[in-house]
Amino acid sequence: MALPRVYRKPSELPVAIPVFPLGGALLFPKAVLPLNIFEPRYLSMVDAALVGHRLIGMIQPAGIVSPATPSDTDSPNLAEVGCAGRITGFQETEDGRYLIALTGITRFRVREEIKHDGAYRIVRADWEAFAPDLDRQPALDESARLRLIDALKTYLERGAMKADWGAVEEAPVDTLINSLSAGCPFTNPEKQALLEARTLEDRCAALISLLQMERPGQGGGYVQ
Repeated sequence: MALPRVYRKPSELPVAIPVFPLGGALLFPKAVLPLNIFEPRYLSMVDAALVGHRLIGMIQPAGIVSPATPSDTDSPNLAEVGCAGRITGFQETEDGRYLIALTGITRFRVREEIKHDGAYRIVRADWEAFAPDLDRQPALDESARLRLIDALKTYLERGAMKADWGAVEEAPVDTLINSLSAGCPFTNPEKQALLEARTLEDRCAALISLLQMERPGQGGGYVQ
């Protein structure tokens, strides 16, 4: 199994990665996405990743708008942008499933799909446009956190929902932004727009706007 490592620049990342097309289950940099893997092709994908760089690209099928659902075809068109995650948790069940956790590393743009003999899909990834995802320190000040928390409180009050405010207030601002972007029940196109936001500041502004506009449960997206 490959040893853990920290990627500091795009040139350290592999040229090609396997991808898992799944509508609604978006991964964001520094966020964690749990997955239950049971299809044979994706079991093979995880096996290959574990003996290599341990990276899997989460990406939405193009045009998918319903919650956490695969496409009607085995090889749907892919969205232009996904996020690569490193396998940081792994468990095999008695019935042959894999329970894995992916920790988001950086976004990528699909340059082209690579044909190979396996059943899962591999793409050539362009990392350069998203190099700031690899920065260890977020380029946002405390005022961004305060604005985001204020919008989140209003959003949850409208839906009569509660949150673990201790965890919210202690989380690094970039982790908070990306976790909320993945976990709030927005529509899949809204989540894809959040994923493709050029900078973390842009994503924070878009997230605040969505929290201010929507009531919990109306978006129709996938709830983490």
